[in-house]
Amino acid sequence: MPLSDIPAFTTPAATDEAELPLSGLLVVDMSQFLSGPYCSLRLMDLGARVIKIERPDGGDLSRRLYLSDTEIGGDSTIFHAINRAKESLAIDLKNADDLAALRKLLQSADVVIQNFRPGVIERLGLDYAKVKAINPRIVFCSISGYGNEGPWVSRPGQDLLAQSRSGVMWLNGDEGQGPVPFGLAIGDMLAGAAAAQGILAALVRRGVTSKGSHVETSLLEALVDLQFEVLTTHLNDGRRLPKRSDFRSAHAYLSAPYGVYPAADGYLAIAMTPIPKLADLLEMDELAMFRDDPSSWFTARDAIKALIAKRISEKTIEEWLAILEPADIWCAKVMDWKELMESDGFQHLDMLQTVSRDDGVSIHTTRSPLRIDGVRPTFDRAAPRIGEQSAAIREEFGL
Repeated sequence: MPLSDIPAFTTPAATDEAELPLSGLLVVDMSQFLSGPYCSLRLMDLGARVIKIERPDGGDLSRRLYLSDTEIGGDSTIFHAINRAKESLAIDLKNADDLAALRKLLQSADVVIQNFRPGVIERLGLDYAKVKAINPRIVFCSISGYGNEGPWVSRPGQDLLAQSRSGVMWLNGDEGQGPVPFGLAIGDMLAGAAAAQGILAALVRRGVTSKGSHVETSLLEALVDLQFEVLTTHLNDGRRLPKRSDFRSAHAYLSAPYGVYPAADGYLAIAMTPIPKLADLLEMDELAMFRDDPSSWFTARDAIKALIAKRISEKTIEEWLAILEPADIWCAKVMDWKELMESDGFQHLDMLQTVSRDDGVSIHTTRSPLRIDGVRPTFDRAAPRIGEQSAAIREEFGL
């Protein structure tokens, strides 16, 4: 969506970092791409100081990971989105002096995050055992593609490939479509979120025992965890594979009417609803044969959904909402981003902000999904240039 289509919004004043729960903690983020940086982004939003370690010649590879033909200040929008308000220290990991400087910085760190391929961090001499030796209180986090054992360890830990191996693609789309990947890098995001949870728990334990920890997760583990509900059904249901609906599928294990239906002027989502109640509201005699047979709501869901779809197409979304919502039917208009951002519901959440830096770069992006003591943290600094804070950091820590 063009920036001109986004409703105007004002950036709230930057949060007083001293009031946030992780204020005073130092995170050294040696990761790149999405999973690790997403983890450190969440820690930054909670008040931690994040120093991002980048190669002097090009920095984080996601600086060139373009989602579209848009770049800002020479970097991709995804880099800006996931690295706002961090500091950048340029370190050449092949240079002995730079490695020594990084080890010295790690002595002052509270948290370290890395998502190198398995074996790389050990070759650099920056693995948990080595860092723990110089900083026993360190909370060290490792994110991989598939863990650190087994035949997949050396395979690329990339989101689409992890989705492919996780089984999650067989929950999307209609039954006849084959595997359908999510339209988001869900493995990266979920692994980063899981890592942040583990780090926070380890910091709590450190506050009690003064002991550090090694927190580990992977894209595959996060994707398996995402499916815990349906996998539990599978494991206790004779291990039958799920069968998606052939018609307007929305959940492999849920019966009709669960799905999204085209109305006269858009799309309407209808969640779990008893068929008799829906049949009365939609004035559908065609559903009479299914009223008293709840098992058919699953076994005959394609036929039921086809009938419902035909009826929904006869009225506008607003007409249907006026009928269904007062009757407490769980339903909603399906919005695109423009409609979302123009909606009162979204605007009351106040989740957009503008961040900038002194070279004129300015970018519209999201804010933290968390509120602390009723306040959503806000940081007005954009993502750093490669090594932007190197001189200041080196002077501060005597590197």
